[in-house]
Amino acid sequence: MPMSEQSKRANETSRRQFIKSTSVGVAGAAAVSEFPFVQTVRAASDLEIRIALVGCGGRGAGAVLDAVGAATKVIYPQSGYHTEDAALGASIERKDIEVVALADVFEDRLVRCIEQLEKVGIKIAKNRRFIGVDGYKELLEVPEVNYVILATPPHFRPIQLMASVEAGKHVFMEKPAAVDVPGVRLVMEAGELAKQKGLGIAAGTQRRHRKSYQTTIKRIHEGALGRILYGKCYWNGGQIWVIDRQPSWSDMEWQLRNWNYFTWLAGDHIVEQHVHNLDIMNWALQAHPVKAVSGLGGRQVRTGERHGHIFDHFAVEFEYPGGVTMFSQSRQINGCQNIVGEELVGTLGNSNCRDRIELYGEEEPWQYQERDSSPYQQEHQDLINSIRAGKPINEAQAVAESTMTGIIGREAVYSGQAVEWDKAMESTTRLGPDSYEFGDYPIPEIAMPGKYRFS
Repeated sequence: MPMSEQSKRANETSRRQFIKSTSVGVAGAAAVSEFPFVQTVRAASDLEIRIALVGCGGRGAGAVLDAVGAATKVIYPQSGYHTEDAALGASIERKDIEVVALADVFEDRLVRCIEQLEKVGIKIAKNRRFIGVDGYKELLEVPEVNYVILATPPHFRPIQLMASVEAGKHVFMEKPAAVDVPGVRLVMEAGELAKQKGLGIAAGTQRRHRKSYQTTIKRIHEGALGRILYGKCYWNGGQIWVIDRQPSWSDMEWQLRNWNYFTWLAGDHIVEQHVHNLDIMNWALQAHPVKAVSGLGGRQVRTGERHGHIFDHFAVEFEYPGGVTMFSQSRQINGCQNIVGEELVGTLGNSNCRDRIELYGEEEPWQYQERDSSPYQQEHQDLINSIRAGKPINEAQAVAESTMTGIIGREAVYSGQAVEWDKAMESTTRLGPDSYEFGDYPIPEIAMPGKYRFS
């Protein structure tokens, strides 16, 4: 089956820790210009980037290597020898970038991350390693840190983003932005504060950093498809990783370690994973939906306790401004047809939004021809370049809206009711416990359409 975005990242990082990338210049400025989230501040082209990571799981470790790789040159042991195996003996030439601090709830994950980083010559001082739920607060007090990577479970992202911005740090945060509406609103507020403070925020919706998507969607915005009739997007794939419970783990510890399977931690996979496709739809349609019209879904295959209480499939019909309908499907079930992608259909033709536009009556479609660079490194390179150019990217609003799109879709399926965007944005329901002590925290009930109510 096709690899998930997370698997692709892990696979790419393990094979090629770093690739040669361009420094700040024309290419970087061009990439920044594609983004509407720009705030002009004093240029700092010589700014040294001092990275701190919050959340040391596989995703966090990969993001650190991507960030360093975005501003690093690999020196291979033999001149002109650029095979993947050669990277094993390569040395690293720094370009004003350093990883200086780590934080994680669990010591074992922090230690494993340190071991991974040390393999490529990155060492973290012992007094810059922070453990516990509040470890990120100590990390944010480290004065030299100016670039924070947030890779904890999505439940924690809003409060950690706001704390990072209040501390005066630029932020790269993984997607999604939140798991509930109060979290979405807090992310939007943090984005506005970052603009006021001249701070950059980039999100892990890496498709926005691929030139193929940028070029194709620009053509769509210029009218290549005519009037848009409808759209559709999919993330139908197999099951992802699961962490079985150990006898010594409390409810809280197991759920934190197995976070993908609990709505309060991950938002369910329509929010956590399908957000990539929903983000493309919002971007291409230049709007967020006004309503989740209807939805179907359930928990048909992954029914055991090890899979928490989330659903394994969703299908949602969204309504966008102007009456445009968008059909969405997301599934995590093995042995089924896999399809991951997006499509828009207009009066003049259709497009996959990525690299192809087919016009009715024309034999040959338009095809994007260039090869994309690694989007996982490009998203960091774009943020770093924008900071150094004095025009920091701010993607908080966009990723918050894409996250909210997934949330209203989830709530429409959970409840069996239509969910309007404006009304949903008034919700005060916060998912999760009031505190995070390692003790009892029973698995929340599985949502039953017809009985569950969104509030």
